[in-house]
Amino acid sequence: MDTQTIKERIAVVQGKRDYLLGLLEQPNLGTLRIDVNQALEELDDLIDEFKRTMPEAGK
Repeated sequence: MDTQTIKERIAVVQGKRDYLLGLLEQPNLGTLRIDVNQALEELDDLIDEFKRTMPEAGK
């Protein structure tokens, strides 16, 4: 997989992160809030790892 493809996939992941943030604003999320928070943490870890591994591509 080339760098450009990885950058495009990370951009998709970042878009999904924004969607999850929107879900947190829902007042009726209930216990799913725990899962959404966990997903956000894992996405943040993935994005941070990508930026550490490929700093030139994380821009």
